[in-house]
Amino acid sequence: MTAPLAVTMGDPAGVGPEITLAAWQALRNQNQPFLVIGDPALYGDGAQAVGTPAEAFAVFDEKLPVLPVLLASACRPGTPDGANAAAILSSIEQAVDLTASGLTSGIVTNPIAKSVLYEAGFRHPGHTEYLAMLTQNLPVAGDRGPVMMLAGDKLRVSLVSIHEPLRTAIDGLSEAKILHTARVTAQALARDFGIAAPRLTVAGLNPHAGENGALGQEEIEIIAPAIQRLQAEGLNVSGPVSPDALFHEEARAGYDAAICLYHDQGLIPFKALDFWGGVNVTLGLPVIRTSPDHGTGFAIAGQGRARADSLIAAIRMASGMAERRSQ
Repeated sequence: MTAPLAVTMGDPAGVGPEITLAAWQALRNQNQPFLVIGDPALYGDGAQAVGTPAEAFAVFDEKLPVLPVLLASACRPGTPDGANAAAILSSIEQAVDLTASGLTSGIVTNPIAKSVLYEAGFRHPGHTEYLAMLTQNLPVAGDRGPVMMLAGDKLRVSLVSIHEPLRTAIDGLSEAKILHTARVTAQALARDFGIAAPRLTVAGLNPHAGENGALGQEEIEIIAPAIQRLQAEGLNVSGPVSPDALFHEEARAGYDAAICLYHDQGLIPFKALDFWGGVNVTLGLPVIRTSPDHGTGFAIAGQGRARADSLIAAIRMASGMAERRSQ
């Protein structure tokens, strides 16, 4: 790698600091260097402050490199503090700037809590939408996202709607949204995951994918027309498939990613199959972004119980994506 990855601080009162240290311990000798943008005090004697991302290469085998962003208030694990909201957001913004300039090769975000950030004026539904706003003026290859994909060894799911109430997601379902999600997913699978001819499948919305209209019209009026249009564009897309038949082992062998129509339709089967090792990937951005697929874990922060599996997987995935983009 010509540049390290940038790992954001996340909420310092959550599990982010301890899983970042654990990830560094696991990866320090595996040629996947990263630096964390945060307060060095969070990482104790295992960390070393650096002045530039390039310094991470010299430090990484012996210490966790930290590009300092100082907290306004002393941090207590499990007790989030709105006074630190500005530092949390600064960590994300610096990661975007460094990656956009080529000084870091991708972004891995630790979990945040939106309620804590509201004191700093944060009004975005989540990390995904905030990163899309921060990168909206940067050029992007292909269709612009954001599209949220959960990716692991057993399943990839991309979501047509993300952080919306279920009723809003269903009422707002459209052919255009399905087309956009599928196009961005296919482009990302080819560019970032090395799948030359991606195979996509689209979930139905209703039980039994509508049962030919007996159980709902969305498959006939919205979903099937979108699939037909994608097929006409040359994409390998199947469906709509009844959601209850889409995620068993034999079905998963037939596609590279499933297009799911609302948040839980994709995340429930994904987390049932790979709760600890899943990665949240934002597709269609000018920069690479991955994240663990869990939250801040305030209830267990600082107790030595947090598992770093998902963060380690996110770092490895971002590293692989960066390598493919560099080629």
